[in-house]
Amino acid sequence: MNVKFSLILAPACGAVLFAGSALANDNTSVSVTQDDSNVQLEAIQVEGRALSYYKEDETTVATGTATPIDETPQSVQVLTETLIEDQAARQISDLYRSISGVSYNNFSVVTMRGFEQDVILYDGLKGDPFSGFSIPQLFNISEIQVLKGPAGAIYGAGDAGGVINYVTKKPSYEQQNRLEVTAGNEDFLSGSIESSGPANEDASQRYRVGIYSSGEDSYRNNVEEENRIIDLGYAWDLDAKNTLSLQYTDIKQYITGARIRGIPTDDDGNFLTDISWNNNEKSDFQELDAQVFQATLDHNINSWLDSRFSARYFENKEVQNYHEIAELLDNDGDGNYDETVRQYRDRQEETKGLTLASSLVAELDDHTILAGVDLYHEVNDMLYYRAEGETNGVSNLSFTDPVYGQTNVSSYDLALRSDDRTILNRGGVYLQDQWRATDKLSLVAGGRADYMSEDFTDNTDSSNNLSYNDIGYSTRLGTTYELSKQLKPYASYSTGFTPQSAEDQQYSADGSLFDPEKSQQVEVGVRSYLFDNRLNLNFALYRIIRNNMLTDDPDEDEEDYLISIGEIRSKGFEVDALVDITPRWVANVNYAYNDLKVSETSDDGRNLANSPYHQLGVWTRYDFPSISSSIALGADYVSQQKNRDDQIVKPFTVYDLSWQTNWEDWKFQVNVKNLFDKEYAVSGFTETIGSYVGEPRRVYLSAAYDF
Repeated sequence: MNVKFSLILAPACGAVLFAGSALANDNTSVSVTQDDSNVQLEAIQVEGRALSYYKEDETTVATGTATPIDETPQSVQVLTETLIEDQAARQISDLYRSISGVSYNNFSVVTMRGFEQDVILYDGLKGDPFSGFSIPQLFNISEIQVLKGPAGAIYGAGDAGGVINYVTKKPSYEQQNRLEVTAGNEDFLSGSIESSGPANEDASQRYRVGIYSSGEDSYRNNVEEENRIIDLGYAWDLDAKNTLSLQYTDIKQYITGARIRGIPTDDDGNFLTDISWNNNEKSDFQELDAQVFQATLDHNINSWLDSRFSARYFENKEVQNYHEIAELLDNDGDGNYDETVRQYRDRQEETKGLTLASSLVAELDDHTILAGVDLYHEVNDMLYYRAEGETNGVSNLSFTDPVYGQTNVSSYDLALRSDDRTILNRGGVYLQDQWRATDKLSLVAGGRADYMSEDFTDNTDSSNNLSYNDIGYSTRLGTTYELSKQLKPYASYSTGFTPQSAEDQQYSADGSLFDPEKSQQVEVGVRSYLFDNRLNLNFALYRIIRNNMLTDDPDEDEEDYLISIGEIRSKGFEVDALVDITPRWVANVNYAYNDLKVSETSDDGRNLANSPYHQLGVWTRYDFPSISSSIALGADYVSQQKNRDDQIVKPFTVYDLSWQTNWEDWKFQVNVKNLFDKEYAVSGFTETIGSYVGEPRRVYLSAAYDF
C-alpha cells in the first residue's frame, strides 16, 4: 500500500471512526426539567439519514424475488435515485465510485472483481439498447442494482464478475410532474420533462411520459454530442389480481469526432500529447438509434402463488465512421513517437433481440419457491469497410501539430473487411428454494440449465459459415444468519459460465466443441448495523476461479489451433459503509481490494488489464435544514493499473462537489466534477490506442420544478 493511497484512505477511515465515536456518545434519551423535577423521556429510534437517503432494504436482483438484502447470501449494492440525483449522474460511468470493486474498462465495459463485465439487464431482462460502444444513460432509471460474482443460477450465461440491473421508472399512483433544465461548461445544455400519475379516477390506469434532450461540446478536438430519450409507460390494473405494464423507449445519440479512443502514453503512463488531441476528423461520427418495447403481466393466482410474464424487444442500430490509430511513428528518431498512421473504418452494426420470461413464486410456509423459464433470441448484422495508411488515401496525423481535413473520405480506397450475420438463441429453466429454517437462519439453493445455439454466416465466403450448440449448468448455495440485530453474517457458493464464440469453435484440432468458460465463487461476509442503526458496515471476502479459457494449442504446428486450459484466480475483499456522522452529516464510503492471477494462457495482457488492486469511493453530504440546503463532497481513488501491453496506467484521485437548495417547489443544484481539474487516465487499452482520458473539470447548474 503506497503512501499516497494511505493518505487518501486515512480520512475515509477517520470519518467512520469519528462517526463511531460520535454515535457511541450520542444520548438515546432526553432529560428535561419541569416544576423542579427531572423527567426521563424514553428514546425514540429513528432511521438515520444515510440509510434513508442511500440504502434499500430489499431487492430482486440476487434471488428473482423481493428479498431483504440481509437475507441475501451474496454481495449486493443498490444505488438509489437520491444518490443518482445527488451526484448529477447522467450515465453509469458517473457512478463507478459508489460501487465497490467496479472500475472503468472501455466504453460500456467495466472491470468487476477483476473481470471484464458487459452483461446488462433492464428490470431483470436481457436487451441492452446501448449494446456496442455507447454508455448507458440514466434519464429513465430509478435505481441501479449490482450483484457481485457469478449469477448463472438465475440469469444463465454471463461474466464472472457479476451483473448490473437497471430498474426503469414506472407509472406512479400519485401525480408527479417535473421540469428540469441544466447548463454547464463546454456549452452543455439539457432539458427534460416528466409526468406520471393516474389516468383515471381510481388510479387503476396510470401513465408516464418522459422526454430528455442534451447537447454539448468537448475538451477533445472535433467532438460534439447530442442525446435524446423519449420514455413512455402505461400500467393497468385489469382487476384485483392482474396488472399489465407497458413501456416504450426511444433513444438517439449522435457524437461527431467519434468513436473517441484514448491518447497514447509512454511506458510510465505519461500522455504523449495534449489531452485535447483526437485522432478523428470533424466529419467522423458515431450514431446510435435504438427502440425498446417491454410488457409485463403480473398475476396473483391465489394467496400463496404469483406469476409473472415479461417480454422485452429491442432494436439497436449503430453507425460509426471514424479514424483509428493503426501505428505510431518516430519521424525524427529522437525516441519519442510524434505521428500516427491512421485507419478509416466505416462500420454499421444492427442488433435485434427478444426476451421472453415467465416465472412462478410460491409462498409455502417457510419456503419461497421460484421456478422460471426464459428465452432469448438475437440477430446481429455487421458490415465493415476499412482503409489504412497513406497508400489507401488516409493521411497521417501529428501529435504536436495536428492538421485536420487533409484528405477526403470519398477518395479513400476502402476494402470490405466483414459482412456477416450472427443468430444467437438461448433458453434456460431454473428452480430456487429460499428456506427460512428458523427466525435467524435462512438458506438458499438454486440451479439452472441453459441451452444455447449460435449460427454465424459470412456473406462474403460461405466456407467460413459456422454453427454450434451447447448446454451449460449453474448453481448457488447460500446461507444467512442473524447473530444479533447488529451482526448478520452470510456465506455462499455460486457458479456461472460464458459460452465460447462460434468463431473460436472452428479452431479445435479434433473438431470437438470447446466447453463454455466456467466460473465459481466462494464468498463470506457480514452485514452490520451499529450505534442504533446509524452505521451500516458491510464486509465481503471472495475468491473466484474462472476456467476453460482458450489458449494456443502447443501440440499443433498451426498457431490458429486452440485448447481450453486457461485459468484466472481473483480474490479480494470489499467494505461498504453508510454512516450518520451527525444528524446532519452522512457519508457513503466504498473500498475494494482485488488480487488477480492469470495462469495457463497466453493472453495475460488482456485479462490483467485495468484491474487495480485498490479502489476507494467516498460521497459525504451535510444538510443545512434552516436554509433547506445541503453540500456534498465526493472522492474517487483508483490505484495503478496496466494496459494490455503492460504499460502503466497511473493511479488517480479526483474530487467532486455538489450544492443543493430547495425553495418552495424548486430545487437548485450545482455540481463540480473533477474539482481540481486533474489530468488523468481512467483506464488503458494498448500502446497504440492509448489510455482513456478522464474528463477535465465540469460544472453543471440545474433548476428543477415539481408541479
